[in-house]
Amino acid sequence: MAPMLPNKGSIERAAMNSLAGKVAVVTGASRGIGRGIALGLGEAGATVYVTGRTAEEGTAQLPGSLATTAAEVTRLGGVGIAVRCDHRVDGEVEQLFARIASEQRRLDLLVNNALGSPPQSVLWGGSRFWEVPIALWDDLIDVGLRSHYVAAWHAAPLMIERRGGLIINVASHASAPSKSSSRSKALTAYSVGKAGLHRLNELMAADLRDFGVAVVAIWPPASRTEGVLAQPDVFGDLGKWKDPIFTGRVVAALAASGDMLGRSGEALVVEDLAAQLHLT
Repeated sequence: MAPMLPNKGSIERAAMNSLAGKVAVVTGASRGIGRGIALGLGEAGATVYVTGRTAEEGTAQLPGSLATTAAEVTRLGGVGIAVRCDHRVDGEVEQLFARIASEQRRLDLLVNNALGSPPQSVLWGGSRFWEVPIALWDDLIDVGLRSHYVAAWHAAPLMIERRGGLIINVASHASAPSKSSSRSKALTAYSVGKAGLHRLNELMAADLRDFGVAVVAIWPPASRTEGVLAQPDVFGDLGKWKDPIFTGRVVAALAASGDMLGRSGEALVVEDLAAQLHLT
């Protein structure tokens, strides 16, 4: 069963119906931050294509599925459309965006969130790079940094055609350089992928600026995702952690805030954004 949604509050009211008529794609939306972002966009009235590999409940180790997320997006006031897509397979990604072009003839927002993540105990367990399988590099870079590039490659022409749009890349505090005397608990491959995403974000923003398309990265807060709740002992007290829909509601308000070109190329901290947008 998916986590219960918190009280909607002023963030949801600020964004309600603000994205009606807009079309969005959220990759990796079966669960976690992706699910939270999709639900926030649904509250704002958007049509949201949710993608990932878990089509139905009960087919993965963790709860959550595309069908559940899409249904919840629709219940909250948007239009949820589930599309099973393995973002490691370029042909499936191509088919996804061809379908959107055929059905909607527009794309306003792409949220790159898909990640081939191992369990939280592995991701944040502090293992040194030679202590984990080499395949984890491929999982985290292919379904992460590379898949973000591929999705944006397909999304950009749809946005350029309308001279507008927004691409949001879900980054992480793990991308920040650490002091030489300390060592991050995050896997090396994960940190490298997220650091590379910041550079990708900057360069895509520069390429797309003249066409009216903005590109930003976001740093979500520590969030009570299904993966975290399945292994609470990894992190300790989760009392101050956010529900993933908090990030979704801030993303919805950001997408509805108007011209984003002035911030294109930046990395934005979600909790700071909430304050800047006067959301509580």
